[in-house]
Amino acid sequence: MTKTSIEWTERVWNPFAGCSVLSPGCTNCYAMKMARRIEACNAGLRQGHGGSPHYAGTTKIVNGNAVWTGKIGVASDDVLLAPLRRKRPTTYFVNSMSDLFHESVPDEWIDKVFAVMALTPQHTYQVLTKRSARMRAYCASRSEPKARLAITGRMNAMGAGDKYPIGHRMWPLPNVWLGVSTERQKEADERIPDLLATPAAVRFISAEPLLGPIDFTSICTGHYFIDALRGVKYHDAPEGVHRATERCAKLNQIIIGGESGRDARPMHPEWPRWIRNDCAAANVAFFFKQWGEFAPRMSNLTEFLHPSDVRLGERVVASNGALNGFPDHGVTEFEVMRRLGKKAAGRLLDGVEHNAMPEAAR
Repeated sequence: MTKTSIEWTERVWNPFAGCSVLSPGCTNCYAMKMARRIEACNAGLRQGHGGSPHYAGTTKIVNGNAVWTGKIGVASDDVLLAPLRRKRPTTYFVNSMSDLFHESVPDEWIDKVFAVMALTPQHTYQVLTKRSARMRAYCASRSEPKARLAITGRMNAMGAGDKYPIGHRMWPLPNVWLGVSTERQKEADERIPDLLATPAAVRFISAEPLLGPIDFTSICTGHYFIDALRGVKYHDAPEGVHRATERCAKLNQIIIGGESGRDARPMHPEWPRWIRNDCAAANVAFFFKQWGEFAPRMSNLTEFLHPSDVRLGERVVASNGALNGFPDHGVTEFEVMRRLGKKAAGRLLDGVEHNAMPEAAR
């Protein structure tokens, strides 16, 4: 339970450690590298860490890079119960070094985490996952009061279940935000319908690293479209026009960020701009976390660009997500991105810092 530099939270709380690569957003995951360093420290290869034996075996080296093995390690009870000892209201990012809904995490482990969150209503918990279907299934399984007795049992074991009987409390927990990672339209289409169908006090998106354009107003399920910013389902009419059919849940916040690190992929400037504008029109909180490793060269190049115009340390990214491609005659918008590093690139989008939080959290 430590302080963090992540801009949209205050502290990280990691009852588990370990994960596995699931989609392109995982390729350069910072947590894989950090877990490897902790493993090395615990093995005595370096000094400065200790007391984290549950990281052992969570990573391996593949082609010189740390990669998740799929093993999930469980932290000590001291770590699990840490939020109970903190009285000051705090916002926690849950499992920054794992995924609460990973396929190797039993429901019983998740029950323990929810029990701690239920026992600490003064705190706010941000739960982010790529396993949206598992999250939806778990939360649905705990929607009935009798089913929530599994969590109450964990609370009783901690000596406080009688004080806060979750079986008779509001569900979903009002202090727990649920979110999914969506790096491209494909992942948005796959995960957002699950999120919207999951009981939650606040629903949020982390589109970091943003690897392609995403239209949150037209999430395709294969059967219908969802405007996730306004909470409306659409079906295609014969003339090709979307027609509203019913209301549904909507997103409360979208967090956008570019990728940082040695092998970072650049983010086209138009992608966060489109999302920012859509959020403003729908009154959804928009948070721009960072440009990442690359920032725009400050020239909007929509005309033909010759390869010789690209200098050392620059990358060309097209609005469709293609990297280092040179369209013949301005077939698609593309931008030259300069490698500046995360700090120098900053987090201003068109000169403005965007830090909007969900309405329920204000």
